[in-house]
Amino acid sequence: MNELELIAQIRQLAGSGADGLLIGIGDDCAVVEKGGGMVWLLTMDTLIESVHFRCGWHPPELLGRKAVAVNVSDIAAMGGRPLFVLLSLGLPAGFDPAWAKRLMQGITSACQEQGCLLIGGDTVRSPERVALTLTLIGEMRKEQALRRDTAQPGDTVFVSGPLGWSAAGLALLRAGKTLAGGEWRQLIRAHLDPQPRVELGQFLAGTGLVHAMMDMSDGLATDLAQICKASKVGAVIEAELLPGGGELAEAAALLREDALRWMISGGEDYELLFTAAEADSGKLRQAAAGQGWTIYPAGRIIAGQGLRLVRSGGRIEENISFQGFDHFKKEK
Repeated sequence: MNELELIAQIRQLAGSGADGLLIGIGDDCAVVEKGGGMVWLLTMDTLIESVHFRCGWHPPELLGRKAVAVNVSDIAAMGGRPLFVLLSLGLPAGFDPAWAKRLMQGITSACQEQGCLLIGGDTVRSPERVALTLTLIGEMRKEQALRRDTAQPGDTVFVSGPLGWSAAGLALLRAGKTLAGGEWRQLIRAHLDPQPRVELGQFLAGTGLVHAMMDMSDGLATDLAQICKASKVGAVIEAELLPGGGELAEAAALLREDALRWMISGGEDYELLFTAAEADSGKLRQAAAGQGWTIYPAGRIIAGQGLRLVRSGGRIEENISFQGFDHFKKEK
């Protein structure tokens, strides 16, 4: 059983009927009626040592910031504003108090930057490794909440920033590079200290031009495939349109890796992935540019099923559906 199959099973067992519940399992956040034309947004993410990070190369301050960022990014994906944080912190016996303090300084500083407040949680002893689970509570106007299941054939697919940087940063860390070294600081920083796109998410929701949106945690191939599956559509991505940058190409050459693979399936970019009608695409790009943001067209939504990558002017196609990160994927 893979991760998506497990989630589908949980969703079936949990059911979806509850007063005030507008969106349940299967989107970036649960959406619950708040009243006065507003809704609550609720989400949760977990970071586990040796799965999501290694203490040897992830400074505790940046780990704390990342724990907040990956959760706030879910709020951004709906177009909302983060408000409150609950933290469950598991530490092994004999943990270093100074390390734990630096971790909490990172969490609280990120909360302050994002305009949310840590209001409670739980602390427990973990058998071996550090584990952090954060619950984020946000809010937004009900009619502006964006979701995954509303992409339409003919839509342009957009991404909000460069892809593959976090995957490249992770590969560089594994190769012994460090943030202190400075040479690959931009890529390594993208992995250690991602920046959620909250203000852009709110702007996009406010335009009324975006059809579907989510944040990119598992990679373009998996995340866009989730939008397609939820919306009962397909998509075509054009490799030549994907934003990466020269430093990404240089890192790929150094490590003998494929920069395109990082952009397609690397994961943990925490950029926004969204669709809008082709007729509105120019207007949306212009409006975003007017606020200082660049958004990048990457492909289009089509009728049918599946996600295809085209390159070399459309002469080469391959199916890339669900080729990103999966916690329970069997290793080859």
